[in-house]
Amino acid sequence: MLAAGFYGLVTGVLLCLTFGTVFFSLVQNSVDNGYRSGMKIAFGVVVCDAIFVFFAIFGTALFPHVENFEKWMAGAGIVFLLILGLNNLLRNQPQIAYPKSKFGNFIFYFSTGFLLNGLNPVNFISWVTIATYVRSTLHYDLNQISLFFGVSLLAILLTESGIALSAHRLKKIFTPRVAKIFNQVTGVVFIGIACQIAYSVFL
Repeated sequence: MLAAGFYGLVTGVLLCLTFGTVFFSLVQNSVDNGYRSGMKIAFGVVVCDAIFVFFAIFGTALFPHVENFEKWMAGAGIVFLLILGLNNLLRNQPQIAYPKSKFGNFIFYFSTGFLLNGLNPVNFISWVTIATYVRSTLHYDLNQISLFFGVSLLAILLTESGIALSAHRLKKIFTPRVAKIFNQVTGVVFIGIACQIAYSVFL
């Protein structure tokens, strides 16, 4: 059981350090709007991952059958990433400020994290691959699997919250000009990942 928890911890941390759309969104929003916005995004990511883990463990039989489901999900993810990317590239110089915490803000940041994670089919495939590995190669029973994935999800939440807090502490060096450049770089990353998904799924 101890080994399952340790491997789960390592897996969760490594999944956070892939420098994908979630990472850049965490940093950008934490710098622009305070670390709480990044932590709300992280919570949305973890809830989405928890859903992925449930289906990875118990199978996809509970999913309704939708023809070309992966392509529809990938298409939605591509559109979402393109919108975010273009918004970052075209919007005016950001004003760095702390918005008041409201329920609407929570829904916005939570849904951003949830959708960034959920609309990339690679994330679900990754969890399915991990679930297959711990069952068939490590021969974990249900208790060990539950501990492994539970610790993984906790590690993701803590690591991404740490990223948000660290980015917030760097706020002083993020002048409006630096923040604008970072937002533009983030926009390019979002568009690049959208193109990568389109290439891998549709070509």
